[in-house]
Amino acid sequence: MATNLKNLSDYDPTQVPSAEKMKFGIVVSEWNPVITAALMQGARDTLIKEGAKPENIIVAHVPGSFELTHGARQFIKKTDVDAVICLGCVVKGDTPHFDFVCQGVTQGITHLNVKYGKPVIFGVLTTDNQQQAIDRAGGKHGNKGDEAAITAIKMVSLNIELKEK
Repeated sequence: MATNLKNLSDYDPTQVPSAEKMKFGIVVSEWNPVITAALMQGARDTLIKEGAKPENIIVAHVPGSFELTHGARQFIKKTDVDAVICLGCVVKGDTPHFDFVCQGVTQGITHLNVKYGKPVIFGVLTTDNQQQAIDRAGGKHGNKGDEAAITAIKMVSLNIELKEK
């Protein structure tokens, strides 16, 4: 659904399992730092609001969105997190660089999900301009970080639920 039809921060709290016993990694791109810091704060605040303990939220930074995949893989391989949230922002420019970065990070995150069976959440803004990014990082369309956190909680819950069957 298009973001202009849905606020990224809106969700039904009755449909979100408790995150009290869950552990999360958040890997954040340093590129577009005002935007990615807002995404990270949204994700962290939402995880805590839904019961995650602050000590069970580990944050790591990588230079850009392209490096999110490597950061997520390191979380999977070297920590005991239940899910990894990838947060970044790629703003379209005048060259095809935007397309290469967006395609690479999308395929990389998809590959990690398939290979490791651990939720790796795509919280990357891919916008035409800076204003669209601002609008989706706590602005008029909510915060993509909030949405990514809820997605992480729900996917960890799904893994737990299916493991119990």
